[in-house]
Amino acid sequence: MKKTKKFLLGTTLAVALVASTGLGTYSWFTSETHAQGDMENGVLQINNGSDIETPIFSGKNFAPSQLQYGNWITLNNSGDLDTHLKATFSHSVDKASLEEYEIGYIAMKYTTAPNEDIYEDAKIQLANLFEGTTNERSLSTALPAGVELVSGILKGDQAKAMMATADKSREFVIGEGGEGDSFWSLNEGQYIDVMVGIKLGEDAGNDYQGAKYNATFKVNAKQTDDGAQY
Repeated sequence: MKKTKKFLLGTTLAVALVASTGLGTYSWFTSETHAQGDMENGVLQINNGSDIETPIFSGKNFAPSQLQYGNWITLNNSGDLDTHLKATFSHSVDKASLEEYEIGYIAMKYTTAPNEDIYEDAKIQLANLFEGTTNERSLSTALPAGVELVSGILKGDQAKAMMATADKSREFVIGEGGEGDSFWSLNEGQYIDVMVGIKLGEDAGNDYQGAKYNATFKVNAKQTDDGAQY
């Protein structure tokens, strides 16, 4: 009888262990999902981030009443973000005064470059600025579709009024993109070509002989978002 009870007790314990072990194989129905992604920052870049190798202008033997044409220099939005530009021009002379120097510029914006006739006509328009023709956004030749033009001039009396530094140099803004001037807002793949002209006034006397005139054209770019800074 004692042996039988022991046998039954052992059998009951074994069944309990099997039942307990079996409980771990049950589970609730489940499901899951997920999403994944990445983002790459854009590039804000003008002229591949490099300085312009073409000089604004170069010349010698400059004399009163003469006009010196500069070279066409190109600005390119080489990044993949639209940008606002701020174009500034600074100049100085090692003796005499800046007041006898007149500075004019003409600029064209495009995606596909216009033909050479347009560039030649723009050069004539630049010369006209110094003669008093100041229509800033027109050429005698019709501009191709998608080409924009601006021009402007800083006369000698304006230069004189702006001279405020001891080294006789001054920086002034040619154009600044944004709501005030869409021309200087450059989209991806767009270009701006700029030519600067310098004229030495007829009243420049002997104190200008041998003078060295120096100029710098600088362009800063910023995002088009509100609050962005140069």
